[in-house]
Amino acid sequence: MIIQRVVLNSRPGKNGVPVAENFRLEQSTIADTVQAGQVRVKTLYLSVDPYMRCRMNEDTGSDYLQPWQLSEVADGGGVGVVEESKHENLSKGDFVTSFTWPWQTVAILDGSLLQKLVPQLVNGRLSYFLGAAGITGLTALLGVREKGHVAVGANQTMVVSGAAGACGSLAGQIGRLEGCTRVVGIAGTDEKCSILVQEMGFDAAINYKKGNVAEQLRELCPGGVDVYFDNVGGDISDTVISQMNQNSHIILCGQISQYNKDVPYPPPLPPDIEKVQKERNITRERFLVLNYMDKHEASILQLCQWIQEGKLKVRETVIEGLANIGAAFQSMMSGGNIGKQIVSVSK
Repeated sequence: MIIQRVVLNSRPGKNGVPVAENFRLEQSTIADTVQAGQVRVKTLYLSVDPYMRCRMNEDTGSDYLQPWQLSEVADGGGVGVVEESKHENLSKGDFVTSFTWPWQTVAILDGSLLQKLVPQLVNGRLSYFLGAAGITGLTALLGVREKGHVAVGANQTMVVSGAAGACGSLAGQIGRLEGCTRVVGIAGTDEKCSILVQEMGFDAAINYKKGNVAEQLRELCPGGVDVYFDNVGGDISDTVISQMNQNSHIILCGQISQYNKDVPYPPPLPPDIEKVQKERNITRERFLVLNYMDKHEASILQLCQWIQEGKLKVRETVIEGLANIGAAFQSMMSGGNIGKQIVSVSK
């Protein structure tokens, strides 16, 4: 069977900025027959995520991320529909997902590595299983619960950087749902800031490209910062940390501003900011959602309930066509999208 697939065409280099041309669309073939335990699936949606920047390097810098190989098919979160099955728990027409879905139009996969989906949990929006009801939502929810130490009635203020992104836009809302009394986002355009406040219930949002971020933080967080959901690292994070309270908490989710630099993860803080962190007893521990597998099922159900109740607002940027996945990746890494970046492969 002839299919289309996307392979890694070139590496941007550890300090380079990814471009669409780092990926290549090509024709390939898969077997016409399905073996015992396998299923043939048609790809519906693929997820494009910041962490994938690390997979473009020969050394990802992480023991749990495998590098993409040159001229080999890329992979990541995906959702598809079963076209043929020789796996006892999956049938034709079932919707399924995987963290290691190949970037191709049709694939033959090991059925035991797929998770069966219930579309009704997300009101039929299957792409949500790659975002708000998937690993992105889990990262936001478990990050807040496991590292944020949010408590109802504690009058806590949360700040979220990269707040208009897939994870940040959910994290701020979840911080509120879990008990924070004030939530402030940091984003890169007035449009993003407006969406955070008017649509997603943030109390305020700062456009870091306009004005003085430190002054705006002092104005919008007069009682200081108790919880910081950090998606970006770098200068913005240094500014937030300098205004954090005694015994406050950093949820170290991502460091997207550092992903095109050859630095360790998590990147070390500047000496003056590290001094603030230690003197104020601010926690800053690496967070990895895969370390909480035992909590995934219950957490997904909680996220789906909030979505159904309208308590969790979801934004997606959907790009049509497998051929455009490289451009989608480039756009995401440049901060051009709002919410989760999804590529729609086949209707």
